[in-house]
Amino acid sequence: MQERNHLNTYLCWRRRKNNNSKLNVEVVIPKHFMCPISLDLMKDPVTLSTGITYDRESVEKWFEDGNCTCPVTNQIVRNFDMIPNHSLRIMIQDWCVENKQHGVERIPTPRIPISPFEVADLLIQVKASARGLDQHGCLELVQKMKRLGCEMDRNKRCIVENGALGALASAFDAFANDSIEGNVSVLEEILSALNWMFPLQFEAHKSLGSKASLTCMVWFLKQQDLSKKEMSIVALKELLPFGDVKHVEALSEIEGVYELLVEFINKRITPTITKSSMSVIWYLVSSSSPCSEKMKLAFVELGLVYSLLDILIDSEKSLCEKALAIFDSLCSTPQGREKAYGNDLTVPLLVKKILRVSEITTDNSVSCIWKMCKFGEKVDERKVVVEALQVGAFQKLLLVLQVGCDDEIKEKATELLKLMNPYRVDLECIDSDYKNVKRSF
Repeated sequence: MQERNHLNTYLCWRRRKNNNSKLNVEVVIPKHFMCPISLDLMKDPVTLSTGITYDRESVEKWFEDGNCTCPVTNQIVRNFDMIPNHSLRIMIQDWCVENKQHGVERIPTPRIPISPFEVADLLIQVKASARGLDQHGCLELVQKMKRLGCEMDRNKRCIVENGALGALASAFDAFANDSIEGNVSVLEEILSALNWMFPLQFEAHKSLGSKASLTCMVWFLKQQDLSKKEMSIVALKELLPFGDVKHVEALSEIEGVYELLVEFINKRITPTITKSSMSVIWYLVSSSSPCSEKMKLAFVELGLVYSLLDILIDSEKSLCEKALAIFDSLCSTPQGREKAYGNDLTVPLLVKKILRVSEITTDNSVSCIWKMCKFGEKVDERKVVVEALQVGAFQKLLLVLQVGCDDEIKEKATELLKLMNPYRVDLECIDSDYKNVKRSF
């Protein structure tokens, strides 16, 4: 029915014959020039093993959506090779030229997509050039790979799916291990290529997490070039979630890495650098490494607690979530809590973020307040309880329990309410937004 309706429609181009009149020219697209899926003029006709020709973009999307049959014949397709139909494409182009006077534009000759075999051959050459430390040869190969990936998304997917991440990460490790400054051009090009191939796959994890690779990325972070900084911090953000403690410890041992990360947060050079730096810090302080406490202390001594509070004052959701997650982790140390107690903004900001940004920020805010009340000195504990009451924490904690939360946060919120209850008569401030909340305590 859809095809029959389409045969009754036309592509119409209008052109002016003179200033006072218009001429409508109706140009019928020949049926065999139309893609059976999109019912549009084919730009890159390809033929499947079933013998039916489709426009490449349409049939690729058909298969990507999970279909495994030929749309016209309904046969199961066992061979997904798409053979370019050059004869039909030339006929379509000729037809476009013949109807040029009616406003029909000639479709350009499509680029031929790269094949898995070609990718495999390219990666063999990359590996060979890396083994021989052939900087110029590898540079040309990586640039060629990037050009192919930029031509079309299909090329990019083909390159990634056939092992490019592992080969490039291995090459990066080889050249970094040889000499960073001596191989800076090829190292930068490889890191750039890796960035558009992320998310990181497991086979690239070991090479990119080596001491030489990590040292190279930190070296790039220290350079003035913003693109190098962004590529390196994004690579670190992609690497650390794999949870390898050795990689976390290797990164933490590189001189100057803590200072760089805190500097990126303070200066907020670019949104990408700031967010990625926050993610890297979170992976460091929340890791299961025996050095995690040492890392927390190092960040506290560099003033990260105050930097995070500054971010919480007025930042978008993603930054707030990251900042509070790190803040909660730092509050698990006596040094972190000491810095938090010493800043007048701490409690008001933590209370403000409850039920304001997201469930994650609410959980972390409650957890921070609980740690400051639970593990501080008596004088600090009372100070936090009193200040939290004065800025409306009691009503917010009640609402947290009413709207629902996980068991751990429920226990912390309940304990905080019990700690605040004795001081309510004289000190509590009722936030106008929460006057109607049940007050069962």
